[in-house]
Amino acid sequence: MAKAPALPPFECAYQGRLLAGVDEVGRGPLVGAVVTAAVILDPERPITGLADSKKLTEKKRNALYDEILEHATAWSLGRCEASEIDQINIYQATMIAMERAVAGLGVSPEYVLVDGNKCPEWHWPSEPVVKGDSRVEAISAASILAKVTRDREMEAFELKYPGFGFAQHKGYPTPVHLEALFRLGVTPEHRKSFRPVQEAIEQVGFCKPYLATVEETLHYPNDLFENLS
Repeated sequence: MAKAPALPPFECAYQGRLLAGVDEVGRGPLVGAVVTAAVILDPERPITGLADSKKLTEKKRNALYDEILEHATAWSLGRCEASEIDQINIYQATMIAMERAVAGLGVSPEYVLVDGNKCPEWHWPSEPVVKGDSRVEAISAASILAKVTRDREMEAFELKYPGFGFAQHKGYPTPVHLEALFRLGVTPEHRKSFRPVQEAIEQVGFCKPYLATVEETLHYPNDLFENLS
């Protein structure tokens, strides 16, 4: 099969120094927060090797993560927890988390580029960039911060909830995760509005050691797992 043609380099009309890139990680998983990052890079302190975080090795991501924290003009993380995702939906939660990331920047951006095809409804001048994590260095940097942050949280969940394999699958609905979910039950960190988790609640209930921390009366909309557009 022929490869899809490469997207052209992105040309931004804004040419100032306060350009923020924004990206998210964690829309598809069944567990944990959706994590976003906003980064304003310093043109006087360039970072070599920035790219889509998914295309980098873990070792390279971690090294770039440290460089971004040290050299960026400003950076900020935003998030929406599983409980918030359950109350609204994953799309709206992602938009809110992006806004939180930009609002948390220590330096106010003059322009914002967002990975994807839509920007949140906010007051900053902005535009979306399809495949922006591969075309805009500031978005690449944001994707690295968000992914490293969320991956580390999943590694912490591995210790807190042994047997689920969170360090391996990072909360995505892999066969390993689904098997554990339907064998062990649902943890407090799972997104209870997502269909596979709803089915696990109906079939096996909550993971027994954590039952006291989980609300058993759920009033969340159905089928939010399908709303990833």
